[in-house]
Amino acid sequence: MTTLNEQTIIRQTVLNVAQSMVAAAITAPKAKGISHLHSCIVLDNDKQAVIEKMRSLAQEFSLPGFERDAQNLENADALVLLGTDLEPIGLKFCGMCGFENCEAKRQHPHIPCVFNPGDLGIALGSAVSVAMDNRIDNRILYSAGQAVLRMNIFPSSVKIIYGVALSVSKKNIFFDR
Repeated sequence: MTTLNEQTIIRQTVLNVAQSMVAAAITAPKAKGISHLHSCIVLDNDKQAVIEKMRSLAQEFSLPGFERDAQNLENADALVLLGTDLEPIGLKFCGMCGFENCEAKRQHPHIPCVFNPGDLGIALGSAVSVAMDNRIDNRILYSAGQAVLRMNIFPSSVKIIYGVALSVSKKNIFFDR
């Protein structure tokens, strides 16, 4: 007889859902069908490194929300990271970034093409809907993204990152913040 204990079931379920979240983000609609999305799943020691960086930023910049989010992440089972490059998508006519066209925007690589954060937001929505459909508690964390930006987990071209903390527990750890 094989018996899976509760912790094993939770770990396997959260990892499976996290993988499905990444798939949902990848397949989410993107402007012109061009993806500048990057993703990964962070567990165990790597998750602890993100927590430590969040706490360091909380101290350095006097950000109590970062400390609160670090505590939530410490109690979470996994962290899904989604980020984007700041690359224009090559439209001849747009200007929504404030520049005449994508060619003019390319001369300002630190300013996002408006479609980059838009596509990232759609991908995040797709990802968290998978978590919700599987009854996995989740919270989108800007603070985790800020920590990860300083940790070189993604290529240097990635300038906007959000983390999605995942938890299975008897009470939603993200509720009474």
